[in-house]
Amino acid sequence: MLYGQFESADRQMRALVTRAVQDRSALIAAALTPILKDADPSAPMALNTELAKYGSDGTVLKLMYQPPADRATGRFYLVGSTPPLQPDAVSAELEELRQRGILQRLSEACRWDASNEIRYTQSDGRVELLTSIIPIFARGNCWVLTSTHVTSEFLNTSIGRPYWETREIRVAAGIYLVVAILALLIAVSIRLSLARFRNVANDISQGRIGDSAFTRRNVVPELSSVARAFDKLVHELRRVSRQIRQSAEDNAHSFKTPLAAVQSALRPVRRAVPEDDLRARRALEIVDSSLARLLALVNAAQHYDTSAADMIDAPRVPTDLSLLVGDAARHFREILAARDIRLTRRLDERAVVRAGEGMLETVLQSVLENAISFAPNGSSIVVTLTANPETVELQIDDEGPGVEPARIDHIFERYFSSRPEEGPGSDGKIEHSGLGLWIVRRNVEALGGQVSANNRIGGGLSVVIVLPRNGHE
Repeated sequence: MLYGQFESADRQMRALVTRAVQDRSALIAAALTPILKDADPSAPMALNTELAKYGSDGTVLKLMYQPPADRATGRFYLVGSTPPLQPDAVSAELEELRQRGILQRLSEACRWDASNEIRYTQSDGRVELLTSIIPIFARGNCWVLTSTHVTSEFLNTSIGRPYWETREIRVAAGIYLVVAILALLIAVSIRLSLARFRNVANDISQGRIGDSAFTRRNVVPELSSVARAFDKLVHELRRVSRQIRQSAEDNAHSFKTPLAAVQSALRPVRRAVPEDDLRARRALEIVDSSLARLLALVNAAQHYDTSAADMIDAPRVPTDLSLLVGDAARHFREILAARDIRLTRRLDERAVVRAGEGMLETVLQSVLENAISFAPNGSSIVVTLTANPETVELQIDDEGPGVEPARIDHIFERYFSSRPEEGPGSDGKIEHSGLGLWIVRRNVEALGGQVSANNRIGGGLSVVIVLPRNGHE
């Protein structure tokens, strides 16, 4: 847009300058007319002195004369010039004018009494603008005044060359190029700094570096305040993580102590109640069941808080997922045996991921617990672990009732439950708080993975967990 505006202004200035030069040439011709009435055209270069009066500003003036006898042949004689020409250079000058077609234009000017404008390039490469060819008639003779300017030096305009070749445009283009290079360097520097910050954040999440990591690795002074702010944020997050863990332990201890005291106090009461007092026995069973549920809720709350703290600040270390699957299966071994549920494992070796301590254990135990709680007695659960080049995929298939299609998209939401009041898993051996699968999704996504669930064809639910392999993002 700027280039177009400037080019338009330059075009208007060129038109004004050209018109001014033509008018000036016409004035010079008018001033020479009285002198030419008495001039002798046979005297070579006799009019140089008169032309020199009007060529002091660098204008090249040439005065040509055509005798009446030569009008048919179009022959002209050079009778004056400023700057003056040496006698031996006159023939070469006329030959160049003839080759350029200028002499033909001079003849037309004498016949039609019209001024013209011609642009041509000299043999030495200079671009000149023949601004005007003005005929002067005196006593029946035809004189022609030519006024020539070197366009590269003419009023600092782009006359005679493209506008983009002017010095101002080239200087401006150079400045824009320098600014573009600087902007590119700044953009690259910022990109590299952001990539460095990303790597630092990834190292912090993996527990590889300590405090003030952003400040230590920052090399851009302008980002020092940002680096300090990030380090402060990391410090505050770690402090919050420690507080969450401490609070979870304190709260669990505060609840478990009175619950343990109540359970201890019930033992003599249970022994003192007669066997035939069914109502009292039933009341004791309700109290025991309620205490068990309260204890399970306390454990779930502590587990939830600890898991949240692990997400904020827990070192990510290479973890073999196949070993964790085996440990999780052993954790439920008694329940699986009691209900005659077969657990089949199809595990690839070297399925290594980066995870915080306890995060993957929580994921595996929660998914297996959910599958066992819905699996009918005598059914099968299949755990498949596949190591791909960039990811590790864990799939747990059960033969339970599945989930209603309209609700399956909500099973990873907080407090969601489709568990029946009575049925498999309601025997008190596995307590449920409605947070298990929600914690699974939260931990998996914190590790850069994804979790999904689908109803199996033929019955049952399939939960698929995909994690980046060995820390790949």
